Amino acid sequence: LSTLHLKDEKTKPDANGAVVKPDDNVEKTEDEEKEDRAAQSLLNKLIRSNLVDTTNQVEVLQRDPTSPLYSVKSFEELRLKPQLLQGVYAMGFNRPSKIQENALPMMLAEPPQNLIAQSQSGTGKTAAFVLAMLSRVEPGNKYPQCLCLSPTYELALQTGKVIEQMGNFYPELKLAYAVRGNKLERGQKISEQIVIGTPGTVLDWCSKLKFIDPKKIKVFVLDEADVMIATQGHQDQSIRIQRMLPRDCQMLLFSATFEDSVWKFAQKVVPDPNIIKLKREEETLDTIKQYYVLCNNRDEKFRALCNIYGAITIAQAMIFCHTRKTAGWLAAELSREGHQVALLSGEMMVEQRAAVIERFREGKEKVLVTTNVCARGIDVEQVSVVINFDLPVDKDGNPDNETYLHRIGRTGRFGKRGLAINMVDSKHSMNILNRIQEHFNKKINKLDTDDLDEIEKINN
Repeated sequence: LSTLHLKDEKTKPDANGAVVKPDDNVEKTEDEEKEDRAAQSLLNKLIRSNLVDTTNQVEVLQRDPTSPLYSVKSFEELRLKPQLLQGVYAMGFNRPSKIQENALPMMLAEPPQNLIAQSQSGTGKTAAFVLAMLSRVEPGNKYPQCLCLSPTYELALQTGKVIEQMGNFYPELKLAYAVRGNKLERGQKISEQIVIGTPGTVLDWCSKLKFIDPKKIKVFVLDEADVMIATQGHQDQSIRIQRMLPRDCQMLLFSATFEDSVWKFAQKVVPDPNIIKLKREEETLDTIKQYYVLCNNRDEKFRALCNIYGAITIAQAMIFCHTRKTAGWLAAELSREGHQVALLSGEMMVEQRAAVIERFREGKEKVLVTTNVCARGIDVEQVSVVINFDLPVDKDGNPDNETYLHRIGRTGRFGKRGLAINMVDSKHSMNILNRIQEHFNKKINKLDTDDLDEIEKINN
């Protein structure tokens, strides 16, 4: 599978590997830093080298309740072209994932069916819609037949990699990237059968520049719909593209979350759909022991942290801070004490963050200091302790219960016992902790020396 080559227009880091921004010295809280969904999604793709083994239940709502509900347990059952089956196995997929079991029979059915699917990163959804696109292509026809929209250049590139891998044994298939900076001659028609790109450029290629004849598109994929509609202008551009497509074009929409805005958008662009939802697993605090430590200021919190670390054997620990500035200070102090520390911070490029997480996962650093924004979706089996150096609060200063659950859920994973320690340094933060206890109806005890001995026994 060959591709059109293009220039990478990313910001390059300085000599120390950091991307310096003008306001780098301003202390920002996580809320002011507004979570970058596209960066988060790319990070998940980079760090999930294999499929997440999920026990989530799949809920399937069918467009036509009278037709039989198919699911498959093997790729052979799908009667794929041999060169595609070869590509699937070469990628290391031995059997379909949960989402693929249900989604693939619908996506490959005749006549084609539309689909709205909810699934998190790492569940195999990209491979599923790529397989659907590759299956629908007529390789003899040298014009675009499948169109895939991604929210950013980097995410388009990641999907492109999957297309290249899966189409490795199908050399007649070609792929073009409709992204900023990929300049073509005016009046040129594209001969590649699959086009992947960002909404603004794809809209230009379909309407203004006429590189693509939208009436010949058979499959239209909207990937990362929740990220897409969080990006200014993408929603409107996507709808304008969809309106140019033929009525019988197959529409496939994927999103990790299904807020109302995503539903409204999906209903505008995907007529008469089948719907697949992945039911979320309830995170539980039952296997996690929770404590708090009373301190008077930041320096006392740091000393308490060193004492705890000295008293118990820790496999790996994650420490959460409220701002980049605190996280940077804490990482530097811990390094001075001789600890192997990794720091995840908002100004790092996504590729740098992925490298830090990979090193932590491999055990090269024992402590990961991070802010909220960077910590979503990190699953490291060896994390035995989570420390809230700062308690999680929302922009109004109220307890952020969801973030608390998400943070301490980094430990106690995979059925193991975990430990969460909360640093309290004022009446205000004690009040926050009390409200967190009430919300979860779980008592959080004050940590004393006996507890440390008890914890050490559990650890060993």
